[in-house]
Amino acid sequence: MLFVNRQAELARLDRFAASAEGGLAVVYGRRRVGKTRLLLEWAGRHDGLYSVADQSLPELQRRYLAETVAQRLPGFAEVEYRDWRTLFTRLAREAHLAGWRGPLILDELPYLALASPELPSVLQRFLDHDAREAGFRLAIAGSSQRMMQGFVLGREAPLFGRAGEILDLQPLAPRFLIDAFPIAGGGKWIQLHTAWGGIPRYWELAREVPGSVADQIAHLVLDPLGPLHLEPDLLLLEEIPPALEARPLLDAIGSGAHRVSEIAGRLGRPATSMARPLERLMGLGLVRREIPFGESEKGSKRALYKIDDPFFRLWFRVVAPHRGQLASGSPAARRQLLDRYWDGLVAQGWEELCRRLVPAAGEGTTLGNLGPWGPTARWWHGNQPEWDAVSASLDGRRVLLGEVKWSAEAMPPKALEKALGVLQARPAPPLPAELAKAEPVRVLFVPEVARAAEKAVTGRDALLVVTAGELMGG
Repeated sequence: MLFVNRQAELARLDRFAASAEGGLAVVYGRRRVGKTRLLLEWAGRHDGLYSVADQSLPELQRRYLAETVAQRLPGFAEVEYRDWRTLFTRLAREAHLAGWRGPLILDELPYLALASPELPSVLQRFLDHDAREAGFRLAIAGSSQRMMQGFVLGREAPLFGRAGEILDLQPLAPRFLIDAFPIAGGGKWIQLHTAWGGIPRYWELAREVPGSVADQIAHLVLDPLGPLHLEPDLLLLEEIPPALEARPLLDAIGSGAHRVSEIAGRLGRPATSMARPLERLMGLGLVRREIPFGESEKGSKRALYKIDDPFFRLWFRVVAPHRGQLASGSPAARRQLLDRYWDGLVAQGWEELCRRLVPAAGEGTTLGNLGPWGPTARWWHGNQPEWDAVSASLDGRRVLLGEVKWSAEAMPPKALEKALGVLQARPAPPLPAELAKAEPVRVLFVPEVARAAEKAVTGRDALLVVTAGELMGG
């Protein structure tokens, strides 16, 4: 199985495992983000045990867990446990006698809690008394982000304040595409991120399909038999409670409705009913609220809602509106359908990738040496020229004004010369008062530059050309 990075998360879990007091670690994140792979890697380092729940009856769940524990505590599964409290009480006692401190990992805990609502309270008592006395280490994990947060984050949550580590596992950073696809190159890295985002399981599946990124999409997503053809529906269904009620909003946003009024109009609902489902989609990391650079997060009346996850953006643009066509069409017809939208999706994906990576530009890069940079956003207003990426350096001395250009091939001299001329002539946007004296740095973001085009920047003051390789650290 593919295992890329997660070194920071492993380091935190390792520190937790080294604690003499034991306690609780919590790991949660969306489907296929790599929780299981991370937890297996960690368990292997520390003589731990991994157990994953399903939707069986509580009696069966306890039997399955007892059989897992028996790998370290022989005879543990020879007893029928009448309830969870009995099981965990004996676990602490037997583990202490055997000198085994875990970690014991309970993956997909929400399934256990659905069948046994008392379980979080049982775990609370176990952690407060038995586990503490035995120095035992327990880790819980799950894909239902709302339910996992409900266990530990709210003040009324049964496990509130008891976790030594809480890891909200996010998609991998784009730069790790270089490790997973080492021969890709700038343009293809952008296409890979447009298709698969930072979800390692998608990367793993894509690596097994020869050919172009479009070939991967056709095989894994467009084909009704593909393993990712129904992926968004499965992810929404896996949330507890299911998030399928938010599915129509994703359909509306994916088809081009970005204002609350537009989304509500597409669905035939009042705009006032959109707040809760939009908030849930943002909490899942699937939708983001976008406002122009320099405007207040609370005060802006020009907010747009966009699908934030690259794979979901692809799926709701290409698959969702064309399910019947994909089911009845030939492979060639599916590819034609993808071709109709692909360049636009990649251009949008590259633009958003640039905004995301500007604040991460490190020292030693041209862009990083002029920063560090704060959050980066688009700027737009009426009919005035838009800016794809605007950011202020954290010291307020510079402001980045960025234009993002997508091309599948390395940009040749004439095209680069023209793009730089347009960038230099474009009027700067109005900036907040605190940036009025900031030095403007105009940046052209392109996937790759042809070697013969490198001289095009010479002699142009305060103009930078930044490629995907530099931005992604390759």
